[in-house]
Amino acid sequence: MGAQLRVYRQKIKSAQTTKKITRAMELISASRIQKAQARVAASTPYSRAITRAVSAVATYSNVDHVLTTEPETIERAAIVIFSSDRGLAGAFSSQVLREAEELAELLRGQGKEVAYFLVGRKATAYFNFRKRASEKTWTGGTDQPQFESAREIGEVLLESFLRDAGDGGVDEIHLVYNRFVSMVTQTPQVVRLLPLEVVEGVEEPEAGDILPLYEFEPDAATVLDGLLPVYIESRIFNAMLQSAASEHAARQKAMKSASDNADKLITDYTRLANNARQSEITQQISEIVGGADALASAKS
Repeated sequence: MGAQLRVYRQKIKSAQTTKKITRAMELISASRIQKAQARVAASTPYSRAITRAVSAVATYSNVDHVLTTEPETIERAAIVIFSSDRGLAGAFSSQVLREAEELAELLRGQGKEVAYFLVGRKATAYFNFRKRASEKTWTGGTDQPQFESAREIGEVLLESFLRDAGDGGVDEIHLVYNRFVSMVTQTPQVVRLLPLEVVEGVEEPEAGDILPLYEFEPDAATVLDGLLPVYIESRIFNAMLQSAASEHAARQKAMKSASDNADKLITDYTRLANNARQSEITQQISEIVGGADALASAKS
């Protein structure tokens, strides 16, 4: 009985230690999520404005630019996966990896070869464990993205896009990341980065509407050359910020659930320990009473 009581006390101590860790991680994520949300809110309007500006140039000019023109045949497609560097965030990385796998199956069904670009240690570990190849990986700082990282990723992707598929380049680029919806909801998102999907001027104007007039200085091709690197960097950086905010929210939710489970374990093992202690006391009392009765019988 004493050995069983010691086991319960060890389990209670272990659960209490685990709770301290999960509670601390929950508080850290809670303190960082506000800043991450603010960065997403500040980045998203700029990213949308750049996208509309680039699509406006593509729509209202007759320039046949390589970055806005749909190729006749797409032989090779790139998938950029944004995961996390650390675990203990619930299904954060697994759901984005699952979404990337579904996209890859769809692209292969269309006869396209798939090339992977990985952001975060979880995606890298996923591919290394399965001995699958990737074009390039970036690790470190997924929970606090820096614009320099987005610029580096954009330069690599742009260089790969401008290279022929036969030489190891790609014909289209897709981003797969977790979009921050709320503190309890983070949705996997798939965005085609290149070639640019035109969002300006796709709807038919109604009667009486006047289409906007654009003038390009010095010319539309030069404007596109200047805007497109900015567009790529802003979209990638926004995806990184969305992923970081989602990571903090997912980790806070997972750690709160772990802390609640630790509380439940502590309560259950405390009850079992009390029952074991009560049984031990009852047994000791019974032994004392039995011994006293035996002594009394021997004297008589």
